[in-house]
Amino acid sequence: MRAARLIKMVLLLQARPSMTGAELARELEVSERTVTRDALALSEAGVPVYADRGRAGGYRLVGGYRTRLTGLARSEAEALFLSGLPGALRDMGLEDAASAARLKVSAALLPSFSNAPESAAGRFHLDAPGWYQEPETPELLPVIAEAVWDDRRIRATYRRRDTEVERELEPYGLVLKAGVWYLCARAEGGFRVYRMDRFSSVSADGEPFDRDPAFDLPAFWEERAAQFARSILRAEAVVRLTGDGARRLPYVTDRAAALEALAAADAPDAEGRVTCTLPVESLDVAYTQLLALGPEVEVLAPAELRERFARTTARLGELYAGPGVRRRVGR
Repeated sequence: MRAARLIKMVLLLQARPSMTGAELARELEVSERTVTRDALALSEAGVPVYADRGRAGGYRLVGGYRTRLTGLARSEAEALFLSGLPGALRDMGLEDAASAARLKVSAALLPSFSNAPESAAGRFHLDAPGWYQEPETPELLPVIAEAVWDDRRIRATYRRRDTEVERELEPYGLVLKAGVWYLCARAEGGFRVYRMDRFSSVSADGEPFDRDPAFDLPAFWEERAAQFARSILRAEAVVRLTGDGARRLPYVTDRAAALEALAAADAPDAEGRVTCTLPVESLDVAYTQLLALGPEVEVLAPAELRERFARTTARLGELYAGPGVRRRVGR
């Protein structure tokens, strides 16, 4: 481990003009005394590490020294392509590999480009989880991620509704969607998608498998995501919308379904309203979504949903019909 730390120290000093002992200790996760000993060891090994004494002192490489220790290991190169996803890297156990890869790339850059990684990181950041929810990292994610990298079969126990099933899978890829991790794997019958938080146990010591070279993870996920979105829309609601309601409809319901329904709608009536048939997940979900449009939508069918909106409208009318209640501000 010390050899890896010494290499990292050289790469850090090569990427920056100078670093204090405290900065190096923080980056290397050691004490400042260990930094001093490591600097001495590097100097004795022929690496020109120079220590400036005093309050403003620090460590630097003399004479433009540049190490050739910039070759990326496979795991580092793979992790580098995920470096914009710090949370995902941490969850999959690849944070150290990505850090080493970034250091090696920085060390290989010309001095005039040495701040390129910091410049990009300061301007672009991907925050994958959705709002108003705490992302949860599946406990078995690192184990499955390692099997994905190694193209190694896994035997897993997977929860399906109220039962658990045993599956032998060839794990092809991982997808992080709105804070939820999914595994795309080949099982008997073809490729399938599994929610990572439904795995209760995983054994990743299976035999290696040969990947299908035709498998395209982004294309596969896009197709399955579209199929899933269509499959959950099992009910329909006939709605009459104002112009503002039609504009807002794709933002409160399934966007693709809303756009398709509006495109198939007849021309606006004399009041400028359009009537369309909207696919919805359920009448309960439709009630919650369409309620956000307020008076910009009128539900025409089914009768059950229209009656529910009528009752809600009556209650709102009673609530706002009387004089407002003034509340005195306490002193």
